[in-house]
Amino acid sequence: MEYQGGVMASALDTVAHYFAKILVNRDSLLKAAPPSPYRFSEGFSTNLPGQDSSLSSVIILNSTPDRKKAEEEVLMTNMLDKVFAAFIKENPRAAQIYLNSAMQVSRVYPAYDVKNIVDPDIVVTDFNFYYEADLAHNPTKGLVWIQEAYVDPAGKGWILSLLHPIYVDDVLFAVLGVDYTVSELIQRYLDSLEGEFILVNAKGDIVAGKAEAIESLSMPPLKNHVYSETIHSDYFRISDFNLFNSKSQEVRDMATRFLLEKKNEFSFDEEANLSNAICLRFNAVDWFLIEVFPNY
Repeated sequence: MEYQGGVMASALDTVAHYFAKILVNRDSLLKAAPPSPYRFSEGFSTNLPGQDSSLSSVIILNSTPDRKKAEEEVLMTNMLDKVFAAFIKENPRAAQIYLNSAMQVSRVYPAYDVKNIVDPDIVVTDFNFYYEADLAHNPTKGLVWIQEAYVDPAGKGWILSLLHPIYVDDVLFAVLGVDYTVSELIQRYLDSLEGEFILVNAKGDIVAGKAEAIESLSMPPLKNHVYSETIHSDYFRISDFNLFNSKSQEVRDMATRFLLEKKNEFSFDEEANLSNAICLRFNAVDWFLIEVFPNY
C-alpha cells in the first residue's frame, strides 16, 4: 500500500509542477485560450458522467468572492483535464483527482453527478481536503496525506486523500488532491491476504478490515455483513467501530498497548475466541495494521 501510495505521490507531484507552469504563464494562456467546452447551470458544469470522458466536473460555488475571476480560472485550468485523465489512466487505484481553489472553484475528474451531490453554498476551503494542505497545517508546502478517512462530499464514501498545495507568490492559490476509497483498500489489499486483519488510525478507529476480524474484537455487528457496504451507509458512525469503545476490556487493553505504548504483540487471556494479535505501524500515514489470531 505504501509503495503504491509513493508511486501516486510522485505522479501527483508531476501534475503539480505542470499546474505551476500554467499559473506562471496564465496571462498569455488566457489570451490564447480556445473556447471552453463547459457550459454552466447555477454554477455547475452541465456535462454528465459518461457523456465525455475528456471532461471533469467543474463547479463555481456560490461562495466565490469574485465570479468573473472564477470564470477566468476555469478557462485557464481547462488544460488540466488531459493531465487529470492521464493520471487516472496511469493510476487505476486512484478514485478521483481534483483541484479546489481559494476562488471557490472545484474541478474533479472523472466527472460525477455533481448537481445532485454537492451543495452549491459550501465553502470548499473549510474542508480538510483543502485546509490540511495550507501553511498552518503543512508548513513545508509539500505533499501531505490526510491522516484520517473521511466521507467524500462527491459521493465516494469513506476515502483517504493525498494533497499538494499550489502557491502563487507565497499565497495558497489551490490544492490538488487524489483519493483512494476505503473499499478499494479492502478489496485490493486486505482481501488478498490470508488471515484476519484490520486497519486502524491513531485514534483507534477501524478504517478498514475483514468482517470476522472486526466482530471478533467485540465491535457492533456489521449490517449487510460487509464492512465496505456499512461504511457507505448513512447509519455508519466511525466511533462505533473504535477499539477503545470495544465491549471487551482486553481489546481496549490491546488498543492501548499497540496505539499508545507502540508495542507490537499482545496476548489474550480472557477472550475465548482470541489467542493473540500482532501490529505494525505505517510510515506514510498514522495507521496501524493489526492481525488477530483466533483460538481454534
